Amino acid sequence: MAQDPGLLLEARGISKSFPGVRALHRVDCDVRRGEVHALLGENGAGKSTLVHILAGVFEPDEGVLRMGGREMRFRDARAAQEAGIAMVFQERSLAGPLSVAENVFFGRQPVRRWSLIDKARLYRQTRVLLDDLGIGLDPATPLESLSPAQQQMVEIAKALSLNACLLVLDEPTSTLTEPETAVLFGIIERLKQRGVGIVYISHRMAEVFRICDRMTVLRDGEHQGTFARQEITEDELISRMVGRRSGFEALARARPVPAGSPALEVRRLRDAESLRDISFVARAGEITAFAGLAGSGRTELAMCVFGARPMTAGEVRIHGQPVKIRSPGDAIAAGVGYLPEDRKEAGLFLEMSVAANVCSVPIRDEHGHSSEDVVRGRTTYEEVVNASRWWVNDRVMERQAATVTARMRLTGDIGGRRVQELSGGNQQKVILARWLLVHPPILIVDEPTRGVDVGAKREVHQLLGELADAGTAVVLISSELPEILAVADRILVMREGRLVGEVPRAAATEESIMRLAAIRKSR
Repeated sequence: MAQDPGLLLEARGISKSFPGVRALHRVDCDVRRGEVHALLGENGAGKSTLVHILAGVFEPDEGVLRMGGREMRFRDARAAQEAGIAMVFQERSLAGPLSVAENVFFGRQPVRRWSLIDKARLYRQTRVLLDDLGIGLDPATPLESLSPAQQQMVEIAKALSLNACLLVLDEPTSTLTEPETAVLFGIIERLKQRGVGIVYISHRMAEVFRICDRMTVLRDGEHQGTFARQEITEDELISRMVGRRSGFEALARARPVPAGSPALEVRRLRDAESLRDISFVARAGEITAFAGLAGSGRTELAMCVFGARPMTAGEVRIHGQPVKIRSPGDAIAAGVGYLPEDRKEAGLFLEMSVAANVCSVPIRDEHGHSSEDVVRGRTTYEEVVNASRWWVNDRVMERQAATVTARMRLTGDIGGRRVQELSGGNQQKVILARWLLVHPPILIVDEPTRGVDVGAKREVHQLLGELADAGTAVVLISSELPEILAVADRILVMREGRLVGEVPRAAATEESIMRLAAIRKSR
């Protein structure tokens, strides 16, 4: 049979196993020239393993890879790059102190006599590449001075400087604003017109249906089908990914409107840079959501309440009593938990075990004390905090961690595994398991489902609902309006460091929230 000239890459019957885990089983996938091909599935479905095989990081146990009809076997990442495959990972692989040009051509800089770097030629080559992509950056600019979106563009330029014909983008919009995402999509459209094939990994269904031509679904390491965009609906796609409907709206309708007493009160909070006179109340048994565009001040507010960012004025009350929170330790001692926006930088000890991460804050039950502290006669939260600083019982730690990780349905065998070995969704579950074990009266969760697959999102939403039903005051920060509409009891909207309105749950729509979040006051 003649080779299809539009076919760029074929993966046929790809299987890969690791000790105790079958990651892929006879998976098929193909990518055409000038196509954006989505690779979808829950965390642990096998997406990362498949693209690492394409990129030469792993070799398959079985199966065949073909590029342009020619069978390939990549022994390492360099071999895949030489064949025209480049990856842009979710985590940046750039050096902050170096310039844009030095990052793009790192290790491949043009040189003059005596092996001196020819900076004029380096900047000239980088400028041609950036202009070709429509990226308006100065090649001499230090990378660390750029925004996350601009750094993403540099990553893409670096990948394409290798003359890639196939580009793999892993969650490329996870840290981008809407305008920045639009710029990225413009670059993707230009690459399509040049015949570059793009494998696009994302958990955001709206953007998948916006820019992807075809979609391949994996579940539990097996191929669930490849579909043209017009052939399948979002609900049908989610059903293929998780084996069930998403159920977010049903979950939201099932939760009763709570009527608990104020657990957290913030009065006229200010900081030195962006926050101005923020006042709000979060009640026990309620999910209070903060909506707003990037830069509106939501994360800064959460960090002030948790003591990770100094506030210059204002008052925080917990269960009616004023508290002084100068550090995260003060916040934890007062009963405040925090799931940060950046789980890897601020939420996890990547080199430590799952059990150690789960138990990295004081272990207690719903009455405020842990099993071993009851025996030892410690019954107040402060005593638990102080005791845990000096004494760790590995047996109790592992038992407590096993209880909550089972409840979190962490996928795969995690016994003894370091957190850095887990998928993004399972890493997020580890942080939630930590606070599930602690039972904080107040839990702030910042972007709890960022980079998490649809099935794990549903589980996270259910757990937040369970925590609220058990009396926890949950404060949710999310950039995804469907998520806020699905789980929030009250919706507060921030804009430019101020709280600009509250939208009743019954009347909330994406349009009503965005109207408050995006429209500036007239000058």
